[in-house]
Amino acid sequence: MSSRALLMWDEAVTAYDFGRGHPMDPVRLTLTMDLVRAYGLDAALEVAAARPAGDSTLRLVHREDYVAAVRAASADPKAADQAYGLGTLDDPAFAGMHEASALIAGQSVAAAEALWRGEADHAVNFAGGLHHAMPGAAAGFCVYNDASLAIARLLELGAERVAYVDVDVHHGDGVQAAFWDDPRVLTVSLHEHPRMLFPGTGWPEETGETGPGEGGAVNVALPAGTGDEGWLRAFHAVVPELLADFRPQVLVTQHGADTHFEDPLAHLAVSLDAQRAVQEACHTLAHEYTEEGRWLALGGGGYAVVDVVPRSWTHLVAIAAHRPVDPASAIPEEWRNEVYARTRQPGPWRMTDGRTPVWRDWSEGYDPADELDRAVLATRRAVFPLRGLLV
Repeated sequence: MSSRALLMWDEAVTAYDFGRGHPMDPVRLTLTMDLVRAYGLDAALEVAAARPAGDSTLRLVHREDYVAAVRAASADPKAADQAYGLGTLDDPAFAGMHEASALIAGQSVAAAEALWRGEADHAVNFAGGLHHAMPGAAAGFCVYNDASLAIARLLELGAERVAYVDVDVHHGDGVQAAFWDDPRVLTVSLHEHPRMLFPGTGWPEETGETGPGEGGAVNVALPAGTGDEGWLRAFHAVVPELLADFRPQVLVTQHGADTHFEDPLAHLAVSLDAQRAVQEACHTLAHEYTEEGRWLALGGGGYAVVDVVPRSWTHLVAIAAHRPVDPASAIPEEWRNEVYARTRQPGPWRMTDGRTPVWRDWSEGYDPADELDRAVLATRRAVFPLRGLLV
């Protein structure tokens, strides 16, 4: 396997800050990069910055009037227009909002460009994954949809097949919406059931625009309380078969850490060890099904900002760098000291929750009385026949 990996980082992304008390605390980004450095992973890949996305790039996905509204709110937060989802409880306006959001978007777009040009095989932007932003509105802590913009740039450069796999606890609604009718993009989202959680979308029956886009959207709506075994079973029951059929030229994945059992905003019960297992699976699938192993891995949600997010995304960076971190390894003391200095909270001691996740493969059969199995079957029945695959 190649070791050409790229990590997008600029300290200025921490200016993406909705203010004191907001769940999306930018300290999670700082602590992640500090932990990456503590493990020496910054020497195992290329760390690069990128220019903010310009208006022409933003307009690949976002409406011109929306970009103008973000600029206006950025210059004068008190004048934010809530008709565009700005100045709300979820997305409070803040000075410099446009610049910080455009920088995160620019990082994901630059990473996609590097993959397409063959300058890297894998790229990570853990500040990205802002998957709820819509063409004309902010939503769910997301202003510009960097994932959609990266995919749109790949299409602009000539890509004919891009797969997007989203394992955030929330539905990847903005990315699905952006490519709802585009057969060049396959979007797959595994998330907590929309009856239980924002944004209330992501039902199995959402399969893409009738016609060319039909079968291009895939949604697995997981029961609240789903833990490691069910989460991994659902992933492996859906994602590998779809990627084997679609054969993407590039795989884009979103790794929101809010599936974790400590996350305060959702109701799944997934461990850090299962999150790491899915990251490894995405890495393997990229090597197996894409051209040259092209893999763009993004961050996303995650609101246990000390115990969970930095460890999860450091594992992601390590996997992309082909320098996996031993889950049992003791976390460097200097990082734990930094955690306390910044947050007055004690940091975790190891890179594991002490679990060894296992799951039962779908090929072994399913239990119609099991709620998780019914969820997986609903997705397979809704989508697989549209793609010519056996349920």
